[in-house]
Amino acid sequence: MLAEVEAESIEYLFSDIPESHLIEPKNFEGLEELNAVNLLKNILGVNVSILKYRSFLGSGVWCHYVPAVVDEIAGREEFYTSYTPYQPEISQGALQALFEYQSLICELTGMDVANCSMYDWATALAEAALMSVRVTGKKKIVIPRAMHPNRLLVLRSYLRPLDAKIRVFGYSEDDGQINISELEEIAHDAAMVYVEQPSFFGVIETMLESASDIAHKAGALYVVGVNPISLAVIKPPGEYGADIVVGEGQPLGSYPNYGGPLIGIFACKGDKKLIWQMPGRIIGATYEVDGEIRGYVMTLQTREQHIRKERATSNICTNTALNAIRAAIYIALLGSEGLLQVALKCMENRRYLMKRISEIEHYEIPFHQSPHFNEFVVRCKSLEISEVNKRLLKYGIIGGLDISNYFRELGNCMIVATTEIHTRDDLDHFVEALDKVVKNED
Repeated sequence: MLAEVEAESIEYLFSDIPESHLIEPKNFEGLEELNAVNLLKNILGVNVSILKYRSFLGSGVWCHYVPAVVDEIAGREEFYTSYTPYQPEISQGALQALFEYQSLICELTGMDVANCSMYDWATALAEAALMSVRVTGKKKIVIPRAMHPNRLLVLRSYLRPLDAKIRVFGYSEDDGQINISELEEIAHDAAMVYVEQPSFFGVIETMLESASDIAHKAGALYVVGVNPISLAVIKPPGEYGADIVVGEGQPLGSYPNYGGPLIGIFACKGDKKLIWQMPGRIIGATYEVDGEIRGYVMTLQTREQHIRKERATSNICTNTALNAIRAAIYIALLGSEGLLQVALKCMENRRYLMKRISEIEHYEIPFHQSPHFNEFVVRCKSLEISEVNKRLLKYGIIGGLDISNYFRELGNCMIVATTEIHTRDDLDHFVEALDKVVKNED
């Protein structure tokens, strides 16, 4: 195996780990079980528990409270061990749960049809681009500058075999809103026009109806990326002309888990030419011949890999179905009022935190005049963000995402996220720590 990967030794495989963090191999042969357990406990005891930290890192994966009942229901073996429900006669439970997920996503987004999930937001966006190319027959994809750079990398990877072109429109330096005039200049002959709500900077966009008009005038599909929690307070994309909605469903009952597994939201209008080109699985409801008993099936399967093979509408051959079921449980448990309370708490914390940080001498808030949801950009005027985040760890805080290398025009900035899990004490501690780290106070 070492020869195949051209590695010199086993030790070479671990060469990127600092020597101070390496543990000498132990000989476990002949140890009694109790002694082995105690030895492993001592080794694992050097790890630092993430539970000791408060995280203000978001940008696509957020820390939200997950009610215990979500774990309890999703952990039932009927859901936990179920495979792709190709045989509806033995898969009614899983099929119904996924049907409920789709229905709830449609209600949240204001769309007509949803699939039962993609891998994550990035792949959902990339699949929307491929779908737009198939539907329109054009190969130009128009995207905003203010989007996650990793999402852009996935999009580029998906489009490369098609020789499709990506055009980027900017944002206002004053308020972070999308630059409508730039969009209008480059939207002609586009297959897809993509926007995000809120934007990557956390800004709630106020000109998305105008963007919709521009996209449709150009004959493009209008695709909107969303944080689903925000839809409890923000107008759903279906109400301002979206043809396709994508997004990240992780906030709906799934943990950050060091970045996965995630769940890509994908929904579209009830247009047959869109539905037939839609990627992923769609669960439908039907009735038995006598019309008395309702049942659930995988529908429109002739779009999919197990039938169409290389001509399928997507190269995703599985999905994060368990996470979709978790999302359905979470939404159903909280209901519209519960989701609203979570969203309002996020906004309340964001408003307080933004105000407090703006009062610190060495920091400023770009785009502060625009409405925000739960994230915002913070600029440090006296210290590199990488060093700020390093020093914050000493205070038990995981700082925001450093975007200094991604958006150099903004200067030395990070994106800070807050959710309902943060107490007022958490926010105050974060503010105090931000002040101390620039002064280099212990």
